[in-house]
Amino acid sequence: MNEFKKLHDGSKLLNLPNAWDAGSARLFESLGAPAIATTSAGVAWAQGYADNDHLPVDNAIAVAANIARVLTVPLSIDFENGYSSDPQQVARNVLRLIEVGVAGINLEDGNDAPELLADKIRAIKTLASQSGKDIFINTRTDVYLRGLAPESERVAEVLRRAALYQAAGANGLFVPGICKVEEIKTVAASAGLPLNVMDWPGLPSNEELHQLGVARFSAGSGISQALWAVAAGMAKDFLATGNAGPLIAQAMPYGDLQALFVKS
Repeated sequence: MNEFKKLHDGSKLLNLPNAWDAGSARLFESLGAPAIATTSAGVAWAQGYADNDHLPVDNAIAVAANIARVLTVPLSIDFENGYSSDPQQVARNVLRLIEVGVAGINLEDGNDAPELLADKIRAIKTLASQSGKDIFINTRTDVYLRGLAPESERVAEVLRRAALYQAAGANGLFVPGICKVEEIKTVAASAGLPLNVMDWPGLPSNEELHQLGVARFSAGSGISQALWAVAAGMAKDFLATGNAGPLIAQAMPYGDLQALFVKS
């Protein structure tokens, strides 16, 4: 957890190309990612479930364990709402992640009362401490993503929730959907937690995000969605013509893929 926490110190922007399984995680690590985070949507789809808490918690933990198995860099798991409305059960679920080698989680408020997420954070930190462990909790607030406050009040609502989550023991603040320069600057300066934003139309460049005080930048489900589109197009061509189309010429060589997983 300490190594992962240091990556949020603001010395440079932490770019996380979110993975969805052990293979994609290992690939991203091989390309130089200093840590790996997952996308709950990508994980759910790869397991044959819809996003938004439809993935059984045992499946989510099994995927996390399999990803941790192939990595040498820290791993953060998008754990949705913790797969329970009971803070104590969420804490037990997260302890299972810690035990398989996970360094951090995303935990979201969604449409729930922010006080419930604060209770979950406290329960996680208490149980982890009792077990002699810790985990980086990146709290995701959906104020922007779900329009939980009028546009003119969103920054204030994010900061109100950030204070609540920080007091409960959170280590980071994730605000997907925020993209205006002044709003990002205000939240980064006032939240009291390292700010994580997500790739979004109209978002400033990486360099500008760093200058604004952003600590962490997530790809979200974008890479996964793009690959689903490519696979669908190639399969459609193959089913219709017996030819997978021109993209097959850009396929990663078998030997290169094999080398990602063969232990030296």
